[in-house]
Amino acid sequence: MPGSDRVLVFSATAGYRHDSIPAGAAALTEIAADHGLRVHHTEDSAELGAAVLDGCAAVVFLSPTGDVLDNLTRRHLRAYVTDGGGFLGVHAAACAEEHWPYYEELVGARFDGHPEIQRAEVTVEDRTHPATAHLPERWTWTDEWYNFRAGPRDAGRATGADAGVRVLASVDERGYTGGTMGADHPLVWCRRLGAGRSFYTALGHDATAYADPDFRAHLRGALLWCAAKGPSGDGN
Repeated sequence: MPGSDRVLVFSATAGYRHDSIPAGAAALTEIAADHGLRVHHTEDSAELGAAVLDGCAAVVFLSPTGDVLDNLTRRHLRAYVTDGGGFLGVHAAACAEEHWPYYEELVGARFDGHPEIQRAEVTVEDRTHPATAHLPERWTWTDEWYNFRAGPRDAGRATGADAGVRVLASVDERGYTGGTMGADHPLVWCRRLGAGRSFYTALGHDATAYADPDFRAHLRGALLWCAAKGPSGDGN
């Protein structure tokens, strides 16, 4: 069963590579250490084997892109989450594993392009979750605002598989140019999958984000929730 004090951060890329990956890995290492967790950062998919994953409190996919897992590794990751593991997808995690249907269920949505980096207003829909409890209801932030083929709420209505998706924050498309999803444009959400937990945040494109106190607190809450450390905000 998943557990222990280890966190595996995975950031292999077979497509676009974000310059922010080193800053993100460093921030996650520091955040984890503050809570008694040890981070191992890798770009070797072989390290997502069953023996390694079973000793992890959480697995973080930090902006991976393209098809970076083989079928065996996919089975191990799915079993890990189903059996109680925690999965945290950051930013370009929505761009990976295009040909693995379960991965879309795990992350919650598929990337569908983005406009130029610009400031916009994030609507924090749920301030009871540890990843968003510190944020104001309207939070001004600069990022690369991902559009998705379908939001997690829409995907769930289509498949009937996501009754437990909990959207925590969305972006107001009226405040920037290039949004394609309309009035319902989720950015951050979480859900249960089997006995496990999955969390995704579309934020975190730029390296400077990982030094920002609000964004680091966002990552901290997401990581601890995935690792089942501390309060969940919902009793789960």
